[in-house]
Amino acid sequence: MRAFVISGPGQGEVRDVEPPRAEPGLVVVEVDRVGLCGTDEELFSGGMSYLETAEAAYPVRPGHEWAGRVVEVGEGVDASWMDARVTGDTMLGDGTCHLCRSGRQHLCENRYEIGLRRGWPGALAERLPVPERALLRLPDAVDPQLGALVEPSGNAVRALRAAGVRPGERLLVFGPGTIGLLVALFARADGVEVHLVGRGERSRGFATSLGFEHVWTDDTIPDLRYDGAVDASSAPQLPARAIELVDPGRRVSLIGIAGEPSPADTQGIIFRELTVMGVLSASGGLEEAIERLASGSLDARPLVAATVGLDEVAGVLGGRRDPAWGPGPKVHVDPRR
Repeated sequence: MRAFVISGPGQGEVRDVEPPRAEPGLVVVEVDRVGLCGTDEELFSGGMSYLETAEAAYPVRPGHEWAGRVVEVGEGVDASWMDARVTGDTMLGDGTCHLCRSGRQHLCENRYEIGLRRGWPGALAERLPVPERALLRLPDAVDPQLGALVEPSGNAVRALRAAGVRPGERLLVFGPGTIGLLVALFARADGVEVHLVGRGERSRGFATSLGFEHVWTDDTIPDLRYDGAVDASSAPQLPARAIELVDPGRRVSLIGIAGEPSPADTQGIIFRELTVMGVLSASGGLEEAIERLASGSLDARPLVAATVGLDEVAGVLGGRRDPAWGPGPKVHVDPRR
């Protein structure tokens, strides 16, 4: 089958590889759609932290935001999965450690991450092996495009939960990329007043086009009470800004990962009794993400700028953007093209 393979920094190509088999406990998914993510770009550039820690090594087959259809089931797998439209959790814990047994399998030290960690092949391929325990069914209302948005939406769901805002309250979101915008869309659907903070004119303009009225730069944030904050940026100084601006006794959710340490004043956290929570993955938020995307209460489709074929992936990961594409931050891949 055809699959996209990263062989080194800045080096990626489509190769013919051995297709996966339905081993015991696994299914084989025929991939319909895959989202390209900032983490995939970091794998391609060589800047991904897992490459430094040897949790990942070249060659890498990326792709962890996916939707498809089950075409093979292995021994011990419920036969009802056959032909099901599915997506799945990226984080695959070992199932035996205390973290897995307590429902925190996404933090398992021995976990695989599809397309990212410890060599599990990713979804930028015609077919993908997935453990049965990681599968989630997609309803008819969630087509392949929305299905490939489930994983980033699961991250957004968990980040929004961690911020602890309620209808009628005010949320500050740093970083109007895919996850930040999904946080904002979900929060607005919940009746929360959303304020978005972005650096680039393009990203701020796109947020405005989605109907968000309160879009700022870091130096134009109005002096208001913010009942919660989410940092979905990659800027090392912004977690401290979120901690500074959120109302005393409230919550700050951190899901953006900077390339260098982010300093924060712990006295400000203590004296103002803030709760600061990190969010690593979509695990635990995927079911709610599917329900929200299927509900019709929000429209995430404009976030997808274009859908390309496998042969175009290297260019996209290297920074190419066709002027004819839409303004959204996300590019999807149809591996059958």
